[in-house]
Amino acid sequence: MSSSIQIKPKTAIQKSKPSSTLPCSPEPSIKLQPKPSDKLNPKTIDPFGDHSRAPSAFAAIYAKGGIPCRLMHGAVKHRLQWECLPETVPFDPLLITLAEGLRETKHPYTFVSKEGFKELLMLEDATGKAVPLLPRLVPVLKAALAHSDDEVFERGLDALVQLSAVVGSSLNDHLKLLLTNLSRRLMDKKFKEKITVALQKLEQYGGKATVAIIKLKIPTYCSISS
Repeated sequence: MSSSIQIKPKTAIQKSKPSSTLPCSPEPSIKLQPKPSDKLNPKTIDPFGDHSRAPSAFAAIYAKGGIPCRLMHGAVKHRLQWECLPETVPFDPLLITLAEGLRETKHPYTFVSKEGFKELLMLEDATGKAVPLLPRLVPVLKAALAHSDDEVFERGLDALVQLSAVVGSSLNDHLKLLLTNLSRRLMDKKFKEKITVALQKLEQYGGKATVAIIKLKIPTYCSISS
């Protein structure tokens, strides 16, 4: 009798061990699963979350509140909300900082830089503020046009056309720095039409002198006036 009594509690203890560990085993995998909203909601993006590399200059400035506008989600499309009137924001250095952000590949930086750059250039007094910045602004746009990412290149091309519409012929003195990258991408069929249209816009805003500059780098360019 006494021996059977000792065996039964021992057997019960052995069976209870695996049952106590099973409910805990799925927990680590559940905690590691990212939420779908983490990829869509810009609030969930931590520019310092990737410890394998330092954040870009634009991401660091944005995280510290150095960009006076934020992404606002809309039912149909997104928009920017400025913390102050854009008219009161100094172009130097914000316009250059936004141009640097065109090389970003993560949301919301891609939208903020692209839209912020465009909205600043839409201001009534943008010409007088942008022209003095061209020597510093053009090399930044050149870096975007030289980027290997197709979307970055397209944002840089759109920004170049927007800038040309504002500064006009003042861009001609710096245009040679930008045309080399356009000439290279022109060989790519998927960009040929878009680049051609952009060059025609540059001619439209820059005048006849622009045509001569373009043809030095891109001899095959057909002027809109020809």
